[in-house]
Amino acid sequence: MSLRGATALVGAYDTAVGVVPDRTATELCAEAIRGAVADAGLDLEDVDGLITCNSMAQPILYHAEAMAEYLQMYPHLCMTLPTGGGTTVSALAHAAAAIQAGTAGTVVMVMADSLRSGLTRDQAMRLQSSTGHPDFEQPYGPTVPAYYALIAQAHMATFGTTPEQLARVAVDTRAHAARNETAQMRDLITVDDVLNSRPIADPLRLLECSLVSDGGAAVVLTSAERARDLKQAPVYCLGFGEGHSHEHISQARDLTTSAAAVSGAAAYAMAGVSPSDFAFAQLYDCFTPTVLVELEDLGFCAKGEGGAYLESEGMGPGARLPVNTHGGMLSHCHPGNPGAMFGLTEAIRQLRGDCGERQVENANLGLFHAQGGIMSSHATLVLGREC
Repeated sequence: MSLRGATALVGAYDTAVGVVPDRTATELCAEAIRGAVADAGLDLEDVDGLITCNSMAQPILYHAEAMAEYLQMYPHLCMTLPTGGGTTVSALAHAAAAIQAGTAGTVVMVMADSLRSGLTRDQAMRLQSSTGHPDFEQPYGPTVPAYYALIAQAHMATFGTTPEQLARVAVDTRAHAARNETAQMRDLITVDDVLNSRPIADPLRLLECSLVSDGGAAVVLTSAERARDLKQAPVYCLGFGEGHSHEHISQARDLTTSAAAVSGAAAYAMAGVSPSDFAFAQLYDCFTPTVLVELEDLGFCAKGEGGAYLESEGMGPGARLPVNTHGGMLSHCHPGNPGAMFGLTEAIRQLRGDCGERQVENANLGLFHAQGGIMSSHATLVLGREC
């Protein structure tokens, strides 16, 4: 059973992002649900499925059920998926399968958190230090940026990638963010600005690391048939793919190749497309080397040529393939697990033609890719205006 074109995204909503001290993670989550449902032209009682990802700042044991109770929703399908940054596509695939199987008709997927306002610095550091392998990583004290720095170091040592090439990721995403009035960071930056920013984990600098933010977002998914009668132009889910290579970075077989190669190939095969068909891509960009590896593994350039691609082609406004047109996690926002959601809502708006100054021309087909862990679990989604 193929999920190609069987479902469509019909609602999308982002809360305010950045520093939002007047709302808890639960309140941001509730706002996003209501907003996405209203964007679809529906009411809460029209929704019979709810999928969430738990909050770090305000965790709830049965999160999806608690959010349904909070909003007095009574869904048939109610589940919390804790698969990190890749949850976004994984949850959509579950929702699409449920809709096609007839166990749900309209599903809301939502994530929200308050990493900036809801956690102290000590709490945030404890969360970071708990991510590593308890025997082989945690005793040595690395935090998340250090793990991703290993990937950068490996790519530089193997392929000759330069710090200047990595910095282009941050520069180009900031150029997109400058066109997005909702982005947390909008001032343009240069390669020199990136390289002169504070060292975090060699070779990564401050401007190569994702933001720490509050915020939430939600989308509404329903059948392609029902979508045609709703308020918004449907954005069809054409291809899904997932891949998993490891859980802890010390156990990874290869630091320069990821399971994005597996998830991307599966999504392309289901959709019947190739990398050259896309008008834009929204890629997980928690750190600059993440994007470099994803560009290679998703087929936008050959393995080892990501640095040269960024130097010659770029990924900013006007590039052959604009990437992270909202500004990504490096410049728009990153509230933890919900960070990827904003790439999905941006993809929906690009395919609707609703992005104003940052609108990509001829945006008929887009790619959305997310990853969880330390380049561990990858999930890819192909979206289009037509099925």
